[in-house]
Amino acid sequence: MASTSLNLKFDPNAWAAELADQFRGLNPNEPGQWPWLPKLAAFVGVTVLVLVLGWVFALSDEQAHLDAEVAKEPGLRQDYTAKLAQAVNLPELRKQKSQVEEYVTQLEKQLPGKAEMDALLSDINQAGVGRGLQFELFRPGQVLVKDYYAEQPISLRVSGRYHDIGAFAADVSNLSRIVTLHNLNVLAPTGKEAGSGTLSMEATARTYRYLDTLEVAEQKKLAAKTAGGAKK
Repeated sequence: MASTSLNLKFDPNAWAAELADQFRGLNPNEPGQWPWLPKLAAFVGVTVLVLVLGWVFALSDEQAHLDAEVAKEPGLRQDYTAKLAQAVNLPELRKQKSQVEEYVTQLEKQLPGKAEMDALLSDINQAGVGRGLQFELFRPGQVLVKDYYAEQPISLRVSGRYHDIGAFAADVSNLSRIVTLHNLNVLAPTGKEAGSGTLSMEATARTYRYLDTLEVAEQKKLAAKTAGGAKK
């Protein structure tokens, strides 16, 4: 019995040529008449083009917005955690606020009013005289007005014994009102007074007073005017 063999040999060159023939002579006005391969290629190309254009003109803006919102997430989480901690500790925070307000009130009581400044200057003078010191200079300077208080510098020069000068500095720090000493400079006597045991101290004392309601209002008005001028 004679055997028959089936020739299934695949020729890639012939197959490629057949596919290439499908793209030849295509009429762009009649795409419905194209072979299946050009139709498939055109479909894939149009789909890719639509996706790319959609990404460029629509999805890219949404992606940028999404990225911006995602970038806010760590900050929002941190803010949430901080506010949650404040909510949990609210009674303790209120207690601390009350304590701070009491402390501020106590400090305000140490600040003299405008009418009490003369008495405070007299107290500083009496603190030196009480220690047997000789005032060679006691000159109040220009008042410096801050937001809620005013600062009064006083140039001092006193002479006396070392321990009396130290006691005077301690007395000034213990006054009922706030007085601070700055730029202290202790000098030994020269000339005929050398060896007498008398020293001289130069310093700047600074006293502070609170502003009254009218002065505070004037400061706020001045600050608002300055801010408005800066914006222009």
